[in-house]
Amino acid sequence: MAMNSKRRQVVQAIGAATAGWMAGSWGSAHAQNKPPGELTLSLDFTVLGRHAPWYVALGKGYFKQAGLNVKIVPGQGTAQAIQALESGIAQFAFSDVVSLALARARGASSARFVAMNYQSAPYAIFSLASGANAGSPDKLTGLEVASGAGSFSPKVIQGFMKQHKLDPASIKFVNVDGSARVSMLLSKKVPAIENFIFSQVGIEKVLPPGQLTTLLLASNGLELYANGLLVKDEMIKAQPDTVRAFVKAAMQGWRDTLADPEGAATVMANYVPGLNHEVAVGEIKLLATLAQSPATQQNGLGWIDADRMKRSLDFIAQNIGITGKAPTAAELYTTEFLPKVGA
Repeated sequence: MAMNSKRRQVVQAIGAATAGWMAGSWGSAHAQNKPPGELTLSLDFTVLGRHAPWYVALGKGYFKQAGLNVKIVPGQGTAQAIQALESGIAQFAFSDVVSLALARARGASSARFVAMNYQSAPYAIFSLASGANAGSPDKLTGLEVASGAGSFSPKVIQGFMKQHKLDPASIKFVNVDGSARVSMLLSKKVPAIENFIFSQVGIEKVLPPGQLTTLLLASNGLELYANGLLVKDEMIKAQPDTVRAFVKAAMQGWRDTLADPEGAATVMANYVPGLNHEVAVGEIKLLATLAQSPATQQNGLGWIDADRMKRSLDFIAQNIGITGKAPTAAELYTTEFLPKVGA
């Protein structure tokens, strides 16, 4: 399948974003001395539309109104975000439950979640309607899926298959560089790829309507907490007022973003040159499906449920494996800093 110039540009952009979150370690630029009183938030990956809530909190002055001087820096993976937190490069980090559980088990982290921003996990499998058309769990049996070396996603997908009483050994994963994954799907060199659901926005831009088949695991029974805001236990004990003020300001940014995706993308563009407004808006709309749940409707955005955290930890232990002293669910989070509903 030959790609025209516009399609090639979009595919390259999607590939660059995918490769960004698979990249290596932090460079020396992140270790520069920060101004007195400055707080740094490390994102999980390259800055994309899904990160708009943090920039809305910054751009609308919510952090400043709380007396906080906040800087947001891009990340190179959820594990690296935790490393930035532990090394003191950042005081807050946006990472996921899998990475935290594994890091705490190794004794490599003393952080916990103070907000759970992704109530549902973003793992998705994309295929073509004219190809594998893997839109339901049963279609995963015998499927070949392009993934990346070192990714947790294959084990998550296999755990998902076990939940559906499917043979996890029947699915085949092939190692494909993130920058090439989408183009290989479009050219039918692979029948399916795995990626976060946010990639759907860009892929759909280069395909005719109805040609992309998306299987979002969370919409088909996967109950797994994903990304949230991390803070070290040391800071929670030493600076609880700062943590509380940061969380309150950040959650206001999240509320505004989900209520007005267009406005959020516009605010974000002030901080991210070259941001594609249409793609950013699309990602924010998908973000809304992950960030909201019956629990957040009752308790507010960022809510963390004890039973669901335990089920998430059990899923990780059973399907990904935890080396070292496994943390308890209670060691992974606290809800004491979340704003009360209506506050």
